Amino acid sequence: MAPDEKLSEAQATPEGAADTPAPTLEEEVAALRAALAAESDRRLRSLAETENLKKRLLKEKEEFQKYATESLVAELVPVLDHLDLALAHGRGNDACKDFVVGVDMTRKAFLDILGRHGVAEFGRTGEPFNPETHEALGMASLPDLPADTVAQVVQKGYTLRGRLLRPAKVMVNKI
Repeated sequence: MAPDEKLSEAQATPEGAADTPAPTLEEEVAALRAALAAESDRRLRSLAETENLKKRLLKEKEEFQKYATESLVAELVPVLDHLDLALAHGRGNDACKDFVVGVDMTRKAFLDILGRHGVAEFGRTGEPFNPETHEALGMASLPDLPADTVAQVVQKGYTLRGRLLRPAKVMVNKI
């Protein structure tokens, strides 16, 4: 062999290529199918992740809209407390009868408006004491009520669409 033939033969086959045989057609097809399957799986996972993100964002938006008025309502609840105080102090006085009727009507209208927006009032004498919704201020002893019930409501509680806005402040009956 001439030196030029040796040089052209060396240029034609790169170093180390003689050690690895060329892949067969079936091996190339199998490798391409595996790559296609991996890419298809990645695409499906990406689509599922996008759908989950859409659902989560929609749920967060609904939750935000549902409780967007919470801070406003929390600031309006003391107005109801003041109306309750006005009613409690005016009911014993006959001179304030018309005033009490007006305050009572105002309170009812105000509570109706809040009710249309998801606010519910709770806290009644005789209902079972629930530490999740009632704040016990003390104990009372009333023989006509069962134990562990609300003996006196000091301040009513409120919920906004089922979420506790303010616990009812109560006296608990202990016999």
